[in-house]
Amino acid sequence: MSHGPRSGLAAVSSALLAMSRHLEVRDVLGTIVASARELLDAQYAALGVPDDHGGFAQFVVDGVTEAQWKAIGPLPRQHGILAAMLSEARPQRLADVRQDPRFEGWPEAHPDLADFLGLPIRDGDEVIGALFLANKNHPRPGGGCGFTEDDEELLGILAQHAAIALTNARLYERSRELTIAEERSRLAHELHDAVSQKLFSLRLTAQAAATLVDRDPARAKGELQQIAVLAAEAVDELRAAVVELRPAALDEDGLVATLRTQIQVLDRAHTARVTFDARGVRALPAAQEEALLRVAQEALHNALRHAAADRVDVTLRRRGPGAVLRVADDGRGFDPHAVRHAGRHLGLVSMRDRANGVGGGLTVESGPGEGTVIEMEVPGG
Repeated sequence: MSHGPRSGLAAVSSALLAMSRHLEVRDVLGTIVASARELLDAQYAALGVPDDHGGFAQFVVDGVTEAQWKAIGPLPRQHGILAAMLSEARPQRLADVRQDPRFEGWPEAHPDLADFLGLPIRDGDEVIGALFLANKNHPRPGGGCGFTEDDEELLGILAQHAAIALTNARLYERSRELTIAEERSRLAHELHDAVSQKLFSLRLTAQAAATLVDRDPARAKGELQQIAVLAAEAVDELRAAVVELRPAALDEDGLVATLRTQIQVLDRAHTARVTFDARGVRALPAAQEEALLRVAQEALHNALRHAAADRVDVTLRRRGPGAVLRVADDGRGFDPHAVRHAGRHLGLVSMRDRANGVGGGLTVESGPGEGTVIEMEVPGG
């Protein structure tokens, strides 16, 4: 192996352990490409999972920024070298991919690739993905492909284990989908049994208050107070049920895309300017992504509904293996200590609980007339 027997074995072991640590398909794909690029010392790595329509259901890259990836445009189709890896199911090692007769070009913003090593990921006779590396960081003197036969063998080992990890992740997700369906059904029954009863009580109490307003105002006041109590209980029941459901968009699109979509909607729906910027964020454990999303939603709600902000900026940054979420607004601000003593938390308690629940932390900076900054950091996988 090109890194030497001892260091190569340790690197392979680390890569395989990293793959086996994740159960989400998207996390597994990200770990595979990052491990392959690091292990074989390449500038770029990518992994495509084909769909049944000539495209890719998922396509994960490592070595390009999010801005570069957006500029490249739509996902590639199954053509050229990618199609060859999927259809011929054998390794492709090229000195210059651009000189191969199957090369069909790429978008203007696409990085320039030269030496190339790719091979299919197979589950038995089925090809479930195409994994490739490009631009060896230490090419061969005098030209030729920088990737060696040893590199090809090493990538083949990774691909075999990637197939196992990817298959296991798919089985896990299917199992979880069944569990989620069962859980949604259970929650629907609970909502019907608990919240419907509360709403029925609300209706009866409101009718009683209406009949007592003229003849017994004191009793009517008592009924109205009971309505307030019942309404608060119904809201708590609904919130508890909703919090148990992981957002579907998060599973399908990932944290960055889900946040971007939701913030674009808020920006259109409110007079305040709402922006989002994400850089370098890799896939995180599912519980951490959900916690980050929920905290962002709570912080945005406070900024837009309570703080009268003219601008809210949301950023998501990679920090080590984890990430930091920052929600900053120019609203009226508040004194966190005064809010706590007054018994009004503005969701701060739930936000801190979410951060602590995934091993993270939350900080709040604010003051009357000074806006608010909420930061949450999670450790990653």
